[in-house]
Amino acid sequence: MQLHQLKRKTKLKRSAQVGRGGKRGKTSGRGTKGQKARSGHKIRPEFRDVIKRIPKLRGRGKNSLKSIQGRALVVNLFDIEKAFKAGDEVNPQTLLEKGLVEKRNEKMREIKILSLGEIGKKVVVSGCAISENARKKIEAAGGSII
Repeated sequence: MQLHQLKRKTKLKRSAQVGRGGKRGKTSGRGTKGQKARSGHKIRPEFRDVIKRIPKLRGRGKNSLKSIQGRALVVNLFDIEKAFKAGDEVNPQTLLEKGLVEKRNEKMREIKILSLGEIGKKVVVSGCAISENARKKIEAAGGSII
């Protein structure tokens, strides 16, 4: 092998010429005008605008007006009429056994009896919140509230 027969291991890479002196001409492949055409251009990240729109979360944030306590489970009088016999006791435990209410996360929420429907049986209600109209209907049927 002689000196004139030597070949390069890698091809010679020329840096791309930019601007008027290079091969790209006037705008150098950057399009025309604007932020992207400038040197050192840096575009503001898109997600920053999204983050800015989210309200600052101090305390409970967007849910600050929402009650910490869960809402009461609702049981109507017509449900009690169907599920219970005359003289039965209506309390959270019996309502759970009859399948009228469910536990959530192993906790029993407050139960409120509302006056939707009629009741003709004498029942004893305890441990539940009761609406005024439901109270009247239960007492009119001969039932009692403890």
